[in-house]
Amino acid sequence: MKVVCVASYFKGADFLRECRRQGARVELLTRERTRPEPWPHDALDAVHYLPDDAGAELVVHAAAHLVREQKIDALVALEEFDVVTTALAREHLRLEGLHSTSARTFRDKLVMRQRARAAGLRVPDFVPLFNYQEIGEYMQRVPPPWVVKPRSDVSSSGIRRLEEAEHVWRAIDALDAREALQDKHSYYLLEKFVPGEVFHVDSIVEDGEVIFIGVNRYGRPPLEVVQGGVFTTYTLDYDSHEYKELTRLNAELLRALGLERGAAHAEFIRGAEDGEFYFLEVAARVGGAFIAETLEAATGHNLWREWARVEVAHARGERVGKLEPRRDYGGIALSLARQERPDTSAYDDPEVVFRVEKPHHVGLVVRSEDLARVRRLIEEYSARFATDFSATVPPPDRRGVNL
Repeated sequence: MKVVCVASYFKGADFLRECRRQGARVELLTRERTRPEPWPHDALDAVHYLPDDAGAELVVHAAAHLVREQKIDALVALEEFDVVTTALAREHLRLEGLHSTSARTFRDKLVMRQRARAAGLRVPDFVPLFNYQEIGEYMQRVPPPWVVKPRSDVSSSGIRRLEEAEHVWRAIDALDAREALQDKHSYYLLEKFVPGEVFHVDSIVEDGEVIFIGVNRYGRPPLEVVQGGVFTTYTLDYDSHEYKELTRLNAELLRALGLERGAAHAEFIRGAEDGEFYFLEVAARVGGAFIAETLEAATGHNLWREWARVEVAHARGERVGKLEPRRDYGGIALSLARQERPDTSAYDDPEVVFRVEKPHHVGLVVRSEDLARVRRLIEEYSARFATDFSATVPPPDRRGVNL
């Protein structure tokens, strides 16, 4: 049995290891820039490096090359930038899994909003930046502030908050002045800014059913953290209304978007004015910022490993089935650091179960049976990080220049 994974950036080492542990032949299709990264070569039968600027056609051709001597049983994108390209390769090779139309639903913020709204989920009022008349009518109907969002970028980079209609028209002009066609205004949308608490729901899906879920709240909205500061997230109370409601909304969302198998990371906001949950975005991938390690601390299940188990089981005609998580609580405080290798030895609470080891990053994952204890530690670490380690840099934009 052969699993081929596609990753334009370093991601998913636990996925690769678990596929090998399950007895699969594992090959990686990646880019030259990742050659220095600590890929788990002991779990890889082959690594194929493509040029950094390789387009979709070359990725599809490379996948076709890999099927010549042994058929591919599972072709998996580990990185969000590869979701659509990998789907095109699946279609070309007639493999099972997410195909390009469905894959674009999980990459295009406009499409996912339209699909979610059609399914009855609340979505902040939005308009695509297509027709000037519709944009003008939208701004007359929906009061500011608004946010301009790239339709296919990841994280909160590239998002800009605007307070006046004239600022929107200027932003459109600025986008159209860019050279790259994918940076023009039609690749963006305008959305009502909804203040409130932001939550993320992380899932593993098998045969269209959510078999594992983690529901967390961000300490600060990602739109604020991308501008600098300490990122935090922690598990919600399992018996709370918020946990149950977000579990329900997430299941409805993934059903509406047609995810049959894989990992999903969805974000919702609870509006400060009305207390209702609004859908923000979803991706067919494992959440970043060490969310997998945080959920593993709380539940005993690692998103990457469980996803790998689902893919291998499906290729064998088997099922993993519903997972039974441990009901502890986990949280993380994470920040850029001034130091290349920050020393966290002074953070010696027994609840610390994972320390981030990444140059110029500092992060601690904690676990406890007591949610209040987790929240206290995360808040304390956030304050200490700001003094001991924190640094800020301009947010990365791997597609083009931000607004």
